[in-house]
Amino acid sequence: MREGAAERHDRLLNLVRERGSVRVSDLAERLGVAPVTARRDVEALAARGLLDRVHGSVSWPAERGLSGTPAGGGPVIGMLAPAAVYYFAEVIRGAHEAAARLGARLILRVTDYRPEDDASHAAGLLAAGAQGLLLAPSWTEPDHPAAFSDWIARLPVEKVMVERTGAPGGPLEGLDRVCSDHAYGVLLAVRHLVGLGHGAPLLIARADSPTAQAVRAGYARALAVLGLRAPGPVIESSSDERDPELFERAAQAVRDAVRRGRATAALMHNDEDAIRMVRRLAELGVRVPGDLSLITYDDEVAALADTPLTAVAPPKREVGRRAAELLVERLAGRREGGPDDPVARRHVALLPALRVRESCGRPATPPTVSGENDGG
Repeated sequence: MREGAAERHDRLLNLVRERGSVRVSDLAERLGVAPVTARRDVEALAARGLLDRVHGSVSWPAERGLSGTPAGGGPVIGMLAPAAVYYFAEVIRGAHEAAARLGARLILRVTDYRPEDDASHAAGLLAAGAQGLLLAPSWTEPDHPAAFSDWIARLPVEKVMVERTGAPGGPLEGLDRVCSDHAYGVLLAVRHLVGLGHGAPLLIARADSPTAQAVRAGYARALAVLGLRAPGPVIESSSDERDPELFERAAQAVRDAVRRGRATAALMHNDEDAIRMVRRLAELGVRVPGDLSLITYDDEVAALADTPLTAVAPPKREVGRRAAELLVERLAGRREGGPDDPVARRHVALLPALRVRESCGRPATPPTVSGENDGG
């Protein structure tokens, strides 16, 4: 995908912010653009007051008036989010509500799950006047917190991590953060299914987000806490649009586990995948909840399924609210014991809820699967 001027400007601002001062000729080389393009970008950004230009070099302004500061004099806070739909729509809404209530202005950058672009987007937020940042980096792989953390630690403003946890012992460990306790959410789901008379449920899960990885870790923890043994390995899944072959393998694996009596219940991440999975399982002769009780994780659209799905609901809006409140508090410089006794940094974990609907039932004895359709 071709890079637009806005994305290039963000990269340029990030380079200047990190280095303090850069020659315009060096910017062209670092950005991979023609010198005339770099000069045009510098002129545009300097005209907006986002850079200082002196004798062929540009520098990050030491003092810059805030753009769009609220009339009441409240702070401008920036929010970096990987998406503005599905899960993060509610997180953003909560942050916006809290900022407005506290007299702050929230500005947003959406990164589309490209971790290599996060630092540039953050620089764009700072250039737009953000005095502090709410950060949900675009991490999708287990190694991303370690690989894409250093730029966050170097940011010269207050920051709060949102639904993200840095690598243990890494540079982000001491930052404020507000997250959902996904391990607790998974425990709620497993305990509910066991309480209905099921054995340990299958886990059908993605692996392409911090939430997915936390659900997987929470599943292992829940089984250990409840003294259960998994009925089989975690079933890898994906959207049937993104990876139809993987989705079909997952459906076949669930069908086989039910047919062979290995499982009568399952937990699946996420809602959209679960709705499609229920439909595909019906084609394969597995009925929800008749043959398989199902709980999904996220509760974005679970209630809208043909058979409304029981779901674990992370407190997404509350996460956004608490994160914005914490950041505004930091920016206000509140101190309970004076400057020599600052308020301790906080790791806030909010508990998900379980919303019980029609997709859960007691296991059939023995499991009954209608038909012998192998699904082609």
